[in-house]
Amino acid sequence: MKKNCWELKECGREPGGAVAVHLGVCPAATAGKLDGVHGGKNAGRSCWLVAGTLCGGKPQGTFAQKIETCELCDFFQQVKSEEKDSFMCEQAVVTEESD
Repeated sequence: MKKNCWELKECGREPGGAVAVHLGVCPAATAGKLDGVHGGKNAGRSCWLVAGTLCGGKPQGTFAQKIETCELCDFFQQVKSEEKDSFMCEQAVVTEESD
C-alpha cells in the first residue's frame, strides 16, 4: 500500500495527528490541489511540490529553495522508485493540477 509522507515519517503533523495541535499541520497534508498525485492524499506523495512543508520540524521554503534537499529524502526516493515513469517532480505539476 502506498503511504503518504506523514505516514512514513510518522511526524504526526497531519490533521488530527499526534502533534498537530501543538506544532501545526503541515501544508502537504492539506494541499488539496495535489490530491491523488502518485496516489496520495492531498500532497502526501508529492510534498516536495508544496512550499513551507515542515520537514525536520521547520518550514522548508519554496520548491526552488528545497528541491535539492528533497531529492536526498528517503521518502522522495521511495515515491520515485514506486512511480517509475509516472513520477512527477516538477513544479509544473502544481500549475497543471490547478488549471
